[in-house]
Amino acid sequence: MQLLDSTIKDKVLDSMMKIIDRERSNIIAENKKDLDAFNKDDQALYDRLVVNEAKVDGMIQAIKEVKEQDDPVGKEISDRTLDSGLKIINKTAPFGTIMIIYESRPDVTIEAAVLAFKANNKIFLKGGKEAKNSNIILEKCWHEALEENGLAKDWIELMHTNRTETQEFLQNPPVQLDLIVPRGGERLIQFVKDHAKCAVLVSGRGNNFLYVAEDADWEKAVKVIFNAKTDKISGCNALDKVFIDKNIPAYESKLKELQTVLKEANVKILVDEKVSTTLSNEEKIPSEDTWYEEFLALKIVLAEADGIDGVIEKINQYSGGHSACIITEDKDKAAKFMEQIDSAAVYHNASTRFTDGGQMGVGAELAISTDKLHHRGPLGLKQLVTNKYYVYGDGHVRV
Repeated sequence: MQLLDSTIKDKVLDSMMKIIDRERSNIIAENKKDLDAFNKDDQALYDRLVVNEAKVDGMIQAIKEVKEQDDPVGKEISDRTLDSGLKIINKTAPFGTIMIIYESRPDVTIEAAVLAFKANNKIFLKGGKEAKNSNIILEKCWHEALEENGLAKDWIELMHTNRTETQEFLQNPPVQLDLIVPRGGERLIQFVKDHAKCAVLVSGRGNNFLYVAEDADWEKAVKVIFNAKTDKISGCNALDKVFIDKNIPAYESKLKELQTVLKEANVKILVDEKVSTTLSNEEKIPSEDTWYEEFLALKIVLAEADGIDGVIEKINQYSGGHSACIITEDKDKAAKFMEQIDSAAVYHNASTRFTDGGQMGVGAELAISTDKLHHRGPLGLKQLVTNKYYVYGDGHVRV
């Protein structure tokens, strides 16, 4: 892998920002073709597909934020000299070639590519067919920016393959693939795991939980639940399940208040057996499968809890390992919850909607990793490198 100087990488990003701004009307027009052709009954997928003036501005801002970050390649991790005189330096290094597979969201074609390129990786972009026209014009913008600065177009390539061809590519890649990131639903992730021949880093499902403890500030709880559920239903960080401790004062009236707030926002409420005694007009949870489901819709589960231990057990059993929150005024209780919940991000008195690269100060993200190797949470620029040991000797041999 050719190591590019930081200056030339930043010049490409400067060019890309200007090109996107120049082409914004054409980008939006191509996206309109995708929107007009969209024929699925999936509001979340449609929402992720839309590119408007604000989305184009967001693309430019994402590139700007990555450009302003330090080059993550060649950073010294450690430097030690052994008693033998052998000098060992550990530095960050590019992965090499990354492949990302994603559904809808044309802005991923910008964010994934800018992160991979700044970290000196080549990238294959496999977007969904629903965003075909949007992705093609964005790839053209990337190629113009690369060629304008004397670089080959193969640093950033959009794959024009169907499912069968993608499977063949994963099983017998024509180039060395070093990392694959599937970003989508369970079927997509399983498809990649079944066929990939290299490391796979999963950007898994959300299915995020929140626990309202018996000592919670109810006003905070309602505010956080409402935001986490309704702010953006298509986000993997949206809230799906809520446990409310039965020992909270005025439990039944608070359940009814929350019901009213959610209903005013057109949120469909599912309830467990115990909550149904208070909210008897709401539909009961149809099956245990619902507990594993990521809704990506104006839908929420309200369930009764009796203490923190049972809640922790249930969240760890059912959640996608993405985000979980506790609403409590007890710092020790919050610490217990946050330490024992097995998720990429755990919250105390804050909306799960903050599990996002930009919101967490990472900047643009390739994905939200729910894996534990090599990184968990937002995959930003600093996480798109691996490491390499540089060992300096003077005729050293091992005896």
